[in-house]
Amino acid sequence: MILLTFNIANIEAEVKRGSQITDGDRLKITEENTKAILRILDIHDTKASFFVEISLAEKLQNLIKAISSQGHEIAFYNKVSNLEEIENAKKNIQDLLGKQIRGIRQKDVKIQQESLKLLEFNYVSNIDNANILFPFKRLKRDTEITEEDGLSIVPESISPYSQLPYNDFVFQMLPMNYYQNMVLETLQNEEFVLVYLNIWQFTDFNKYRFDIPFYRKLFSGKKMEDKLEDFLSFINEKEMATSRMKDYIF
Repeated sequence: MILLTFNIANIEAEVKRGSQITDGDRLKITEENTKAILRILDIHDTKASFFVEISLAEKLQNLIKAISSQGHEIAFYNKVSNLEEIENAKKNIQDLLGKQIRGIRQKDVKIQQESLKLLEFNYVSNIDNANILFPFKRLKRDTEITEEDGLSIVPESISPYSQLPYNDFVFQMLPMNYYQNMVLETLQNEEFVLVYLNIWQFTDFNKYRFDIPFYRKLFSGKKMEDKLEDFLSFINEKEMATSRMKDYIF
């Protein structure tokens, strides 16, 4: 099973000297990138889970409705929000969609699982930091879904052969043929592969002059769109099953 997920968050990088990008511009970039991804998913008839950064939930209501109306899952991505902010966002978006928000993803700031259960989340999908060195360290950790405090805990996927995680950086940097082989090998031993990408990776950095490391510009923008197209074509050709997170877990 392939669990394809996207983190919807504004790019935080500073801009290059002489350039100016407002908060409104950053939000517009996020919307444009997400719509491009939605078009690709629609072409390949693939459903995914979108983890919306909590502070953006109110500002992206139209986009969230569009994502949900196309059959994708809406979940939350908590970067710096406190419990009250999470609770308010969850109530508002559930009222907007008429659907329950079941999942939450965390990275640096992690709310206690007991508190998340009280807010009626069903699963937690935590992720690690990814930089130029981290993805290429050999990793060993549990890749099975477990239950703690009444929540399903979904770990990041790791290739049992290369020991590379299926994070945003690895997808962007690896040649697609290598990545596809990694997926095939992993599914021979694991029940699922959880892939996560960041919406900002699809930004055209020639158009928007953000000051980011050179290795983060490589294969970004349209090249990321092409990579996603190739990956989804590969999934369909191999007749691999895909699922939204909430459907697979429950």
